[in-house]
Amino acid sequence: MNTSVNFKLKYLRHGIFFILNVALTILEVVPGNAQPLNIKNDVFWNTRGGQPIYSQGGGIFRFKAPATATEKFYWYGVHYKGAEIYRESPNKTVPGSGFESVTCYTSTDMVNWTFESDALTKTDATQYGRGGWIGRLGVAYVKKLNKYAMLVQHGSEVLIAVSEHPAGPFKWHQKISMLDRIGTSNTGDQTVFTDEDTGRSYLVYSYGKGRNKIYISEIGVKNGKVDLLDCIKIFEGAGREGNCMFKYKGKYYMAASNLYGWDASLAYYLVADHINGPYKPKNDMLVMDGSNKDYAHVTQTGFFVTLKGTKQETVIYCGDRWSDFAGNGLGYNQWVPLSFNGDRPFFNSLGSWDLNAKTGEWNVASDNNFVLNGSFEADRKKMPSPVKPVQTFLMGWETVVVKGNKVSLDSTTSPTLNHTNSEEERKIVIGERSLHISDSVPFERKVYQTISSTPYVKLKNGLYTLKAFLRCSKGFTKLEVYAESSGKRVAYPVKDEISEWKMIELKNIPVKNGKVEIGFAANGDAGASCQIDDVSLVLQ
Repeated sequence: MNTSVNFKLKYLRHGIFFILNVALTILEVVPGNAQPLNIKNDVFWNTRGGQPIYSQGGGIFRFKAPATATEKFYWYGVHYKGAEIYRESPNKTVPGSGFESVTCYTSTDMVNWTFESDALTKTDATQYGRGGWIGRLGVAYVKKLNKYAMLVQHGSEVLIAVSEHPAGPFKWHQKISMLDRIGTSNTGDQTVFTDEDTGRSYLVYSYGKGRNKIYISEIGVKNGKVDLLDCIKIFEGAGREGNCMFKYKGKYYMAASNLYGWDASLAYYLVADHINGPYKPKNDMLVMDGSNKDYAHVTQTGFFVTLKGTKQETVIYCGDRWSDFAGNGLGYNQWVPLSFNGDRPFFNSLGSWDLNAKTGEWNVASDNNFVLNGSFEADRKKMPSPVKPVQTFLMGWETVVVKGNKVSLDSTTSPTLNHTNSEEERKIVIGERSLHISDSVPFERKVYQTISSTPYVKLKNGLYTLKAFLRCSKGFTKLEVYAESSGKRVAYPVKDEISEWKMIELKNIPVKNGKVEIGFAANGDAGASCQIDDVSLVLQ
């Protein structure tokens, strides 16, 4: 999401820094002349002025700008030092975070963002000693005090900072322990949710140990201080993190991720008619349809934005991708639109889509990559994995073993399904993982993905281009990249050893009837190996 008139998108890929300068003729976008604009995932985002956006673990809220009284979107999140390092050299995974500040960006269209300030500086956040972990935050307007309150995880407690203006500066107000409320001094994860129909704001958070309980507390004033007015438990079951809420068509949705550390997860949810519940199904979260083939576009649940446009109401899922700590590929912020079947949300895993913030309408962009988990980053562990998540397959992909060892949790016989990319390899391919096709015995195998239209995203008829990075050893009697739709098959046979990563490209793939199978077929001798990464299928 580069959002300046002449903008730069800079990232390290294929061993070279690419600087993209695109001249756009765009008017200053305000609600009166909003137009569809592009949101592009899987890249690092810039402001409209061409500066890097650093915002993780935060939220977006609507406030009136003090100078003009014009309503804007205010986006708050944490700037971590590790995010700077990873952005400059994404072939290396940075082990630490390093709090720098809570940033504030503003926009009128959810696409073009302007840096406003370091709303909470390191000095103000740590004025009473080191804070330890600082992150997971949100901002609420407290009408009784006519102030804006920021609630942020701060070490083992919750810091509340206040400001007279939405962009700050926010100053230390008080630090509260959750011990008397929930039994632990800290929250597991937390966000702030504002019900725009009532004007009330809530802290949404989980139990600090095990995270098997989720609570909501209204934000208000106690004894002249911003505080939590109550404590309502709405869930008790499996451990969850990335807790956040949204409201759609009058219903309240509680969403969360699994306990996978910095790694991606399925998106879970509950639904209720009232903010305090009861939430259904009781203590048993549902998996959001559409999030299960690539772990919610390789993210954790971050926060949501509901746009009540002039033509439709649209909910945007704003996922956190903790790349600087986990090597999950490019980009820290991954945003996708949700669709609904009644009260069941559907996660549209898109790499590129267009949004009209005024009308609420959205559509799939022409350069969208329809492959799910195409860079194989959804599966963070060596697969098959005997530990959480216990898994014998790659997300989004099917593996058919015609000949050779079966895929199983038996580490002595099962073939390994993915490869760990080295720092040198990651100068060419994206992220820590790639597809691995090999066996200790002679083998015949097919790895494929069936891509088809959903009720909300159509795979249009037309000619497509399939791309993938590939390298392979000797010892293959057959190795090909293929695509098949409506009985027509297009294939690229690999006939020789490819010792270094090479881009394989199949053009003019005819896709009909909203369905295509893409994949890789391999017959190899014992020990022959092939790695594949960064698979894409794009309409020509």
